[in-house]
Amino acid sequence: MSFDDRMATVDFRVGERAHIMVDSDVCRSCTTKACVTACPANLFAPTSDGGILFNYEQCFECGTCYMICNGENAIRWTYPDGGQGVVFRRG
Repeated sequence: MSFDDRMATVDFRVGERAHIMVDSDVCRSCTTKACVTACPANLFAPTSDGGILFNYEQCFECGTCYMICNGENAIRWTYPDGGQGVVFRRG
């Protein structure tokens, strides 16, 4: 099954509370901005002031950003509220 076909089986139920928080102040001192290239959903974008803009609404909840970040507490990750986040459908 192709990636596009697989993604067609996913519902994104966006919660009111972000389950990933990015501290742009910490990101300003980051030299790699690895989250920008590592995120498979392309949800991270560098800002003109050296920070990071993040959109959690289409997050796969894979944790790649959390694992690759080299900043001290730059990314805080928790599970989405119950019933929110990625929901896989069959059929």
